[in-house]
Amino acid sequence: MTRWLLRMMTELSSRKFLSRMTGRFAKSSLSRRWIPRFAAMYKIPVEDAEKRLEDYRSLNDFFTRRLKPGKRPIDQTDSVLVSPVDAKITGCGVIKDGMILQVKGQDYTVEELLNGSPRLAQYLNGYFWVLYLSPTDYHRIHSPCEGEIVETEHILGRVYPVNEFGLTSMRRVLSRNERLVTYIRNDVGEAAVVKVGALNVSSIKYVDPMPHQLGRGDELAYFEFGSTIVLLTEDGTLQPRSDLKLGDKVLMGEKLGTLLERK
Repeated sequence: MTRWLLRMMTELSSRKFLSRMTGRFAKSSLSRRWIPRFAAMYKIPVEDAEKRLEDYRSLNDFFTRRLKPGKRPIDQTDSVLVSPVDAKITGCGVIKDGMILQVKGQDYTVEELLNGSPRLAQYLNGYFWVLYLSPTDYHRIHSPCEGEIVETEHILGRVYPVNEFGLTSMRRVLSRNERLVTYIRNDVGEAAVVKVGALNVSSIKYVDPMPHQLGRGDELAYFEFGSTIVLLTEDGTLQPRSDLKLGDKVLMGEKLGTLLERK
């Protein structure tokens, strides 16, 4: 009964207008006074931030903060795929005939995740990572590889939470929420960076100006609250790190695997 009630309350609160209201407050100067409390509550390492707390104009300004140079070194090994974000790994594995299996007990299809894109055929037997960003994390999104942006898509949807409760108690959250997809062509194939919106996220935004050519670790976009990235690599193009497992924390720029020429 309790789980059902929470699920119904979440359904009601996942309307975009509530998310927009939260976003308006977070962007207002009134929210500045909450920054120290927010940072303390989530144990955010404020010493890593680009600016002092008092220099941020709003809670949203602080939440989308950049870091001091050098705080996230990018792995420079040849042909490496790196994490685009600071996150906890909540899913990873081989895509099997278009199925992304057992993400918090639920299965997804690449077709629904990518909204039926003609490009989905390239990912039917690739590899996936599900990377969850908590409010504690740095919320800028970077390119996982060198390459060219060949397509982007904005997929409208809901804003269910993507935390433990949302992924386990709500139905197929990753493919029902609003998403922003970036397809990046690299030296061996393609990667899809799927940015999934979440409860209280007023928007997912690309950096301005929007780049066309990307270096590994270049800034790509940012979340205006906690959310999730689903990172897909094309069939037969990734050798994942063998030591990473569910629940591990990765930092932006950290190696996830090695990009391989297809045989």
